[in-house]
Amino acid sequence: MAMEAGPHDTDRQRLDRPDAAPGLSPDGPDASEEQDVLAGEVEVELRPARRLRLWQLAPIVILAVAGSLMFGFPLAFGTGSSGSGPVVAMLGLLIGCCAAGWAVMAARRVGHTWPGLPPRGSGERPDWRVLLLYAAVCALLVALAVWRVARLR
Repeated sequence: MAMEAGPHDTDRQRLDRPDAAPGLSPDGPDASEEQDVLAGEVEVELRPARRLRLWQLAPIVILAVAGSLMFGFPLAFGTGSSGSGPVVAMLGLLIGCCAAGWAVMAARRVGHTWPGLPPRGSGERPDWRVLLLYAAVCALLVALAVWRVARLR
């Protein structure tokens, strides 16, 4: 039998094999018999829905709240004569950023993506303008936070 690059003649192959299941071709069910075969079947998803659960969110939220309070209170109310306000504020900023990173990684694990970026594993390249926008926003937030803490001295 010679190797050919053209399409296969599936009707002739089905007639040559009498033990083949009716309604099935090498490519799958025939379009005409697909409704009859699938009429009595119910498809059930075996994997649970991919979403963030309470036990995943609770520690992230607690850490974010603690970090933001540590960052906000020394900046809002001053620290008096001790001079530890900038240190506490920067530690709170660090804790808040850790919580944000943890939240991003948890969301990525369940399949969420950043707006404007392609889904994980799709093979698409992200648009450089979206990446530049995200980098600029992060740099601006870090610069404002450092500037505010530096003004405490």
